[in-house]
Amino acid sequence: MGDFDSGTHIDKVIELAKNNPDEAMKELLEQSSLKLKNLTRKMFHKFAGLRRWEQTDDVFQNAMMRLNKALQDVKIESARHFYNLAALQIRRELLDLVKKYKAESNFAAHHHTDSHFAKEGGALVNQQPAAASDIEKWGEFHMLVEKLPVEEREVVNLIWYQELSQEEAAKILNMSIRTLKRRWQTARNKLYETLK
Repeated sequence: MGDFDSGTHIDKVIELAKNNPDEAMKELLEQSSLKLKNLTRKMFHKFAGLRRWEQTDDVFQNAMMRLNKALQDVKIESARHFYNLAALQIRRELLDLVKKYKAESNFAAHHHTDSHFAKEGGALVNQQPAAASDIEKWGEFHMLVEKLPVEEREVVNLIWYQELSQEEAAKILNMSIRTLKRRWQTARNKLYETLK
C-alpha cells in the first residue's frame, strides 16, 4: 500500500477500516511485521545469554500475536494511537521475557552459557552472557518508559521502539521538531538518571 513509516499511510489504512476492517487489520499487521522483527532483533541482540533459550523469531511471533489481539480489541483512531499500541505490546513481550528469565525458580537463571553464540548470519561471535543485573536493567528500562509522562512516552515510543525519524515523529505527534527534541532529551535524561 505504500511507505509504512508514514503516519499518513497509517491514517489511510484506518480510513480503509471503516469499510473493510479485516483488510485494514491485515494491512497494519503485514506492514508492521518487518519493523517489529527488526526492532525485536535489535533489542534481543543485547542479551546473548537469553538467545540460548529463546529465538528472535519466537519473541517476534509472540509480539505479533499480542499486537494482533490488541488490534482486534481496540479501534485504532490515528497513526499516533497505532504506534503507541504497537510499542506497548513490544514492551509487554520484552518485560514478560525479562521476568521469565530473571525468576529465581527458572533453571535458565542458574545455567552457565558459553560466551560463543551463533550470529544471525551463521558466524560465531564472542560475547559474554547477559548478567542477571543486565537483564534486570533491561526490564527496568521498559518499566520506566511505561512510567514516563504521556508526552515523553509517546516520543520514546516513536523514536526508540518504532525507530521513526524525529521529523516523522514530530509530524505524527503534531508538534514542532524543537518540542519533540526537547521531550526526547528530557525522557532520555530521566531514563539515564534512574538507570545509572
